[in-house]
Amino acid sequence: MNRKHETDQEIERGKIGAFVDWVNADSPDIPAEIEYEHEEHHGEHHEEHHEEKTPQAQIRQERKVVSWMYRGGSLVCGLLLVAILLFTVQALPRFGEREVPAFNEVSQRYLEEGLTETGAVNVVAGIILDYRAFDTLGESMVLFTGSIAVIFLLTQLSKKAEGEEDGSKKCVESLPAQVIIRMVFPIVLLYGIYVVFNGHISPGGGFSGGTILGAGLILCHLAFGEAYTSRFVTVKRCTGVMSVALLTYIAMKTYSILTGANHIESGIPLGTPGSIFSSGLIFPLNICVGLVVACTIFAVYSLFTNWKAREK
Repeated sequence: MNRKHETDQEIERGKIGAFVDWVNADSPDIPAEIEYEHEEHHGEHHEEHHEEKTPQAQIRQERKVVSWMYRGGSLVCGLLLVAILLFTVQALPRFGEREVPAFNEVSQRYLEEGLTETGAVNVVAGIILDYRAFDTLGESMVLFTGSIAVIFLLTQLSKKAEGEEDGSKKCVESLPAQVIIRMVFPIVLLYGIYVVFNGHISPGGGFSGGTILGAGLILCHLAFGEAYTSRFVTVKRCTGVMSVALLTYIAMKTYSILTGANHIESGIPLGTPGSIFSSGLIFPLNICVGLVVACTIFAVYSLFTNWKAREK
């Protein structure tokens, strides 16, 4: 009885280990030979054990069933989501339809009163960083959360073992490429800063400008490697900049909401529309968003690059 109980425990542990491997997307071999109890002196029991499925086959069959259930459930959820979205789109009014005033009032308010209320010549910037600033905060939080998750996972995987070559120092071994990128890099950074700073008076803003800045840092990393770029930007510094930028964003918009909800003057001047220092809080909010986007792009790229290099 004790041997039978121990064997059942080994089978159960094998099943749990197989499920954990499946959740982690690993494909290890089925746990090595787990045998049922064989009674050598009883021929009937010996034949019954041969007729039963082996533990390996049982585990393999259960994993296959779970896999098909997972795929079927994913397919059903996906089709349900598509059906809900199609139904929602079908119920929306047609573009420009005048018989639906509730939809037109919002867009009409943005276009007619946006410049007066926000001070931003770029209506899009006024919408995403004033009227709907908390939506933009949510988007920035998604970027921050994703980058923090990647940083946490890959910093654990990228720990260099003893005697392992440091792949983080690898870069493009091409002198012409380095010369070209050395000339282009300052231009890219200046253009990214220009797009961020002028987001409230021209097309652009924090998201597009931050993407340009992040791409410039990636170019520098490609050409000169981490040893060069780490002198002025690292993953740790990116994490700190993102945290400060998001906290600053939250503080500014919380103040704006509290004063507006209580009908109190915020004391923040809108300035002259069209000038660089105008549109109230939109200008600094654009800077915060640009920093979050740029740091997220570079941090994720740097970690993936170093991890892949060390894996090789």
